[in-house]
Amino acid sequence: MPAKSPSIFQINLFTFFKLPSAWWSGVRLKSIDHKRAVVTVKHRWFNQNPFNSMFWAVQGMAAEFSTGILVSTAIRESGRKISMLVQNNNANFSKKATGRITFTCEDGHRIDDALKKTIETGEGQTLWMKSVGMNQDGVVVSTFNFEWTIRLKA
Repeated sequence: MPAKSPSIFQINLFTFFKLPSAWWSGVRLKSIDHKRAVVTVKHRWFNQNPFNSMFWAVQGMAAEFSTGILVSTAIRESGRKISMLVQNNNANFSKKATGRITFTCEDGHRIDDALKKTIETGEGQTLWMKSVGMNQDGVVVSTFNFEWTIRLKA
């Protein structure tokens, strides 16, 4: 029987224990369903760069989390032992990141086919997922793409 999905609170608590740099930087899951995840992070002294904006790596943590939580949730719900890992990524920074930045990934639909193929064939699969970071004014500040690999565990 597939495992029940954890609550948003449980996922954010998980970051405290397993992803402490993301938690201390302010990365928080706000919403998730099978197709979409929303993660926020607020620019503050602790996560800034010398140019008074958010450090690119903090944006990357929030963006990766918005894609990875969709993958890990789908794996958990499959009831199978499947590993996941980022193989590649790229990013574009289009505006200074200040204030609260919201990263949204709407690529959850891509996971089902990859999971199905890896379970049926036993071969690893890859999938690209995009996360777009927008400021409070609705302006895109950064776009991240992550290539996730999934593989059945032995």
